Amino acid sequence: MNKNYYAIIMAGGVGSRFWPVSTTEFPKQFHDMLGTGFTLLQKTFSRLSKLIPAENILVLTNEKYNDLVLEQLPAIKPEQVVLEPAMRNTAPCILYASLKIKKENPNAVMIVAPSDHWIEDENAFVQNVQQSFDYCEKHDALMTLGIQPTYPNTGFGYIEFDKNDESSIKKVQQFREKPDYETAKAFLNSGNFLWNGGIFIWSVKSITNAFEHFQPVMNNLFQDGYDFYQIADERPFINENYEKAENISIDYAILEKAHNVFVLPATFDWNDLGTWGSLHEKLDKDQDNNAVVNATVLLENASNNIIRAEGKKLVVVDGLDDYIIVDKDDTLLIYPKSKEQEIKKIVSKLK
Repeated sequence: MNKNYYAIIMAGGVGSRFWPVSTTEFPKQFHDMLGTGFTLLQKTFSRLSKLIPAENILVLTNEKYNDLVLEQLPAIKPEQVVLEPAMRNTAPCILYASLKIKKENPNAVMIVAPSDHWIEDENAFVQNVQQSFDYCEKHDALMTLGIQPTYPNTGFGYIEFDKNDESSIKKVQQFREKPDYETAKAFLNSGNFLWNGGIFIWSVKSITNAFEHFQPVMNNLFQDGYDFYQIADERPFINENYEKAENISIDYAILEKAHNVFVLPATFDWNDLGTWGSLHEKLDKDQDNNAVVNATVLLENASNNIIRAEGKKLVVVDGLDDYIIVDKDDTLLIYPKSKEQEIKKIVSKLK
C-alpha cells in the first residue's frame, strides 16, 4: 500500500433523525443499522483500508466517543483518534487533522469520508478513490466524489459541472443549496448535477494552502499549535484553543470559494442513511414492502413500514401503512414516515 495515502473518517455526528436508536450517548455510526454484523464505522474503516494503510487512517470524533471508537476499531492506536473538545462543524476539524498529517508526511494525499454512509460496491469505490488520488498527486486540486442522482431529492446539496466537459474528472461550476422539489427535478433533467455526498480528496499541500488563503484567521489559530502536534503538548493546546474556531462547514469555508474544485461522478451505489426512510430503502423487504430489523413480526394489513426492535421481540402490527416503528430500551416510536424529518425536533423537545 502507498504510505502517502491517508484517510480522515468523520465520526462526530449525533444522527438525531435515527432516534431512539441513535442518541447523543451512542450515535448511529456506532450501530449496526442494517443488521450486517458490523457497525457503520466498522464498515467505513474496512472499506478505506482496502487502499489506505490502517496506521494512516484517522478518526475525527467528539471526546466522549473516544472509547467507542477504540472498542470498535481495535486495529487503530489511540493517537489515530483525533478528538474535538467542542462541536465546530467540519472545517476546523479537517484543518486540524490535515496539519497533523502534514507534520507527519508533507507528501500525503487524503480522503475525507463520513463514517455513517452505506456503499455497496466497495471495489468501484476503491477505483474511484484511486483515480482521485492519482489526479491530486499531479494537480493542485480539491476534489469531491459526486453521487449520480436517482430521483429529485430535496434533502441533499448539489454539485453543478459544465455539461460540455467530456473529461472523467470535471471542473465544478458551483455548489447548489438543498433545492425545492421543482428545482431538484430541473437539476435531474439537465444532466450535469450530482449529489454532494461529502466525500473529499486532496493533497495535504492543496488543502492547507486553501485554508491559508481563504480562512487566514482559522489557519493562524491552528498553525500556532503546529510545533505541538504529535507530541504530549498537543492536547492542552487543542483543549484551550479549539473552541475559538469558527463554526463553519468545509463547503462554506473552502469549497464554495476556491477555483480549483473538481468532481468525479461516482460509479458506486450510495446511501447517506440520513433517515429511517433511507434505511428502509436499503433493507430487504417483504411482499408488502415492510422492512424488519431484529424483530419477529406478525403483520396484517401493513405495508411500507420499517420495524426495528431488540432481541427479536414480537411486534404485531395491523392497519399501518408507511410508518416507522422502533422499540429501543424504554422508548417506543410509532411515527409516519412522511414526517420523519420532524423526529429531530422531537428529540430537541425531549431535551
